[in-house]
Amino acid sequence: MRTADLKRDTRETQIQLALSLDGTGKASLATGVGFLDHMLELFACHGDFDLTLSCQGDTHVDCHHSVEDAGICLGLAFTKALGDKRGIVRYGQCLLPMDETLVLCAADLSGRACLGWAVDLPSSKVGNFDTELAQEFWLAFVRNCPGSVHIRKLAGENTHHILEAVFKGMGRTLKEAAALDEKHRDEIPSTKGVL
Repeated sequence: MRTADLKRDTRETQIQLALSLDGTGKASLATGVGFLDHMLELFACHGDFDLTLSCQGDTHVDCHHSVEDAGICLGLAFTKALGDKRGIVRYGQCLLPMDETLVLCAADLSGRACLGWAVDLPSSKVGNFDTELAQEFWLAFVRNCPGSVHIRKLAGENTHHILEAVFKGMGRTLKEAAALDEKHRDEIPSTKGVL
């Protein structure tokens, strides 16, 4: 079963997370950051991941710690659920349109952490969410589920739509990369024999 349950307690956040890579897109989210809950619901839905995440964070300071630590925990959960990555496709990509917006997402679950972020966001806030935190979330994810992840905005000037396209696109991309390759189910997808 490709699942993970984890708990992470720091002086800034207390997080509990459960993930199933082979789910149906059900999400139960209570991060204390409403916009992040919305983004993660889109991520789970479009990736067919079952995701439960609760976070008690120091949002009275700001949302940075909760957003970053949620990214850390989601990355750790993916790493645990993927195990040795035997039989996975490894690569995923998605070109996702959302109205006037177009976003490209690509991932290689290589074991080497790299985030290529080329997402110009016209607004610094969506509601009370600091939009720069979207990059911090994906950076935290990549550092804890090491892989090459590239996210690029190709068109669009609506910040909300851009970020929705990013999270939907990353859901589709990681679904594809983490999918099982029936033809190579017992193989590590690397000539080195390890990822």
